[in-house]
Amino acid sequence: MKRIFYFLLFACTIIEGFAQQADTIQITPSNPTNISGIIDIRDLVNDGFNYWDEEFSGHWSGVFIGVNGFANPDYSSYPDSEKDFMDNDLLHSHSMQINLLQLSKGLQASRNTIGLVTGIGLELRSYRLNKNTTIQQSENGVILPQTLYFDSNQKSKLSSVYLNVPLLFEFQIPINHYANRFYMSAGIIGSKRLSSHTKIKYRKGGEKQKLKIPGSYAIPDYKLAASIRMGYRWINLYASYDLEPLFDKSKGPELTPWSVGIALVQF
Repeated sequence: MKRIFYFLLFACTIIEGFAQQADTIQITPSNPTNISGIIDIRDLVNDGFNYWDEEFSGHWSGVFIGVNGFANPDYSSYPDSEKDFMDNDLLHSHSMQINLLQLSKGLQASRNTIGLVTGIGLELRSYRLNKNTTIQQSENGVILPQTLYFDSNQKSKLSSVYLNVPLLFEFQIPINHYANRFYMSAGIIGSKRLSSHTKIKYRKGGEKQKLKIPGSYAIPDYKLAASIRMGYRWINLYASYDLEPLFDKSKGPELTPWSVGIALVQF
């Protein structure tokens, strides 16, 4: 009987000792952000930057400068003596775009490399003509060449100012760990003509003079142009090709304006 009592007493002592040891063990819930209990994923991303989290941003706003010319000239409605009166000096036929407002819309759910771009901009186009040649409108609105002689330093040009609204589809390629991107865009630019004029600069009595004559000159109030743009970092190029002739139908020679240029500043 004593043996049984001592055995039970010994067993109770052993069980109580194990129970006390079990109470010192603390169970912590598993943390899904830990990798093998050593690295916290949040430590890897809190101080980093996810380039895909940025909103899509296109390339329209900025100041651009270029040159203008005419494609597919057709003077078939003019006599031989008046043909080619709109031939222009490319190096002195300038285009300047000042695009102040830009709106961008991404087309991807989890990326920011494809989107649509629109905005508002102003464009000045000028065409340097033969130094002695300007243009005028007849009573029925037809464009005719006019020759003026002042002196040997005479300069003549035709200029127009447009309000531009683009709709461009843009695709971007991240380069150098996504910090910089090559982009290419294409689309349509709708334009409203705000003004147009001819100007002749000359000297009279040794002093500089200019003759500026505003008018519509049979240039349509609205036009459409196809445009492409591309660039990488500080190199940004553009080209546009009008979808309509410079002058209204049957009002002048058939001339299709085009322009190419480069960005001076982008913002």
